Amino acid sequence: MLTTRGFAREGVTNAICFQSVPELAVQVRRGTVSAVDVVEAHLGRIEARNERTNAFVKVYGEDALAAARKADNARRKGEELGQLHGLPVAVKDNYAVAGKPFTNGSVPLSGNVAEEDDLTVRQLREAGAIVIGKTNTPEFATKGVTDNDLFGATGTPFDPTRTAGGSSGGSAAAAGDGLAPIGLGTDGGGSLRIPASACGVFGMKPSFGRVPIPLRPDGFTHHTPMRGRGALTRTVEGAATVLDVLSGSHPSDPFAVETGETDFVAATRRPISDLTIAYSVDLGGTFPVDERVRRRFHKAVDAFKSGPATFVEVEPEMPRSRKAMYHCWKTGFSVVLAEALENMREDGTDLLGDHRKELDDHNVADAEAAKELGAVEYRRSDVVRTEVFEAFQSLFAEYDLLLLPTMAVPPFEHGKWGPEEIEGEPVDPILEWTLTWLFNLTGHPAASVPAGVTREGLPVGMQVVGPRFADERVLAASGAFERIEPWYDAYDERH
Repeated sequence: MLTTRGFAREGVTNAICFQSVPELAVQVRRGTVSAVDVVEAHLGRIEARNERTNAFVKVYGEDALAAARKADNARRKGEELGQLHGLPVAVKDNYAVAGKPFTNGSVPLSGNVAEEDDLTVRQLREAGAIVIGKTNTPEFATKGVTDNDLFGATGTPFDPTRTAGGSSGGSAAAAGDGLAPIGLGTDGGGSLRIPASACGVFGMKPSFGRVPIPLRPDGFTHHTPMRGRGALTRTVEGAATVLDVLSGSHPSDPFAVETGETDFVAATRRPISDLTIAYSVDLGGTFPVDERVRRRFHKAVDAFKSGPATFVEVEPEMPRSRKAMYHCWKTGFSVVLAEALENMREDGTDLLGDHRKELDDHNVADAEAAKELGAVEYRRSDVVRTEVFEAFQSLFAEYDLLLLPTMAVPPFEHGKWGPEEIEGEPVDPILEWTLTWLFNLTGHPAASVPAGVTREGLPVGMQVVGPRFADERVLAASGAFERIEPWYDAYDERH
């Protein structure tokens, strides 16, 4: 059992752990609750409940308390405080945290220690956030489930025998179960949105370029597929607060763009009466979708229709078959994995050579296939990608937003990458059971909002997708849906 070494205190209630990010931030800044109390409350809940979901793989209790005491002193001295002052953050274990294990969920890297903070971690610290621990991720963040040979599987708080989704499943489970107000994640094919759906929280992949990603030695590798970084939180405004902190240009990222006067938190409260929102349960028959998800999605849309926006059901015609589009995404993702392993080999860690048997078989197979891929064939996949981009650009020329399910199935039991068929139609268990990866080909902003639960009590997510750099519009619609169909009461002491 992972332990926080006795930080649970008698009399500390779970009320602190289920307040939203903005509410908690205001209380800490005003001094109505101390950062120490906030950290201790979350450490106590981790100690009591982490064994249930296996969200955290490392907890830094002493470090977090020391940072909390420093945060309280800063407030008492009247120092300038950041937007996330005193708030704990759960960091996915594919981010570097200085002096801490940096495993990427891989057995051969169990002894790897980061020398310095990743830029994103540094940005959060500068805003006053406190790193409380590392959360679970599948090996190299390559699965839609969170499971690895180093730390095991992570389950959704709604039913820990079922997947938390992936690859940011540890952070999503931590947010959903009140173990941390903020879970930090990444998204290369749905890794923020899939676990958001599976754990009943909010997660958003911003427009590509909105949040800087300082990858090295190849600073251009996050372009194919287009990856994003963001937060998993229990409210829309919580994730928007983190996006306000992280967004903007940075000299280390050649794709990062300046945000300007954008206020993402304010965007969550904007009216949407002038919006025309398209919705489709399967993108014109492109995806097989489990009947339980279909039912829940349509109920969510029906509820949303009670609001002031205009809604139109659409059956968009996609330019290629699902298999062809999925192959395009998977090709790019496999090349990224192969490149990462090659970079590690050049740095002296030959995982495919010295540690091949310790790696996930699927990762070995994908990396080897990518190494055999011809340069022209690889570049030609961008033709498919361009067609997909144009299809959605055409849709957004007519409609302001698009709604569709996040996962085609509810969270399933541990022990597999994913389903091999949906409603009788075969799918690749790696990720073809989601409707997320299309937007990693195109770079459009896409969020997953909780859309309710199935009759079995399993959470379902609804994607809100917008035109490039219409992140504020996505947040406005997500916030409006949250007000119409609040999911806040799904998080109480029973979960």
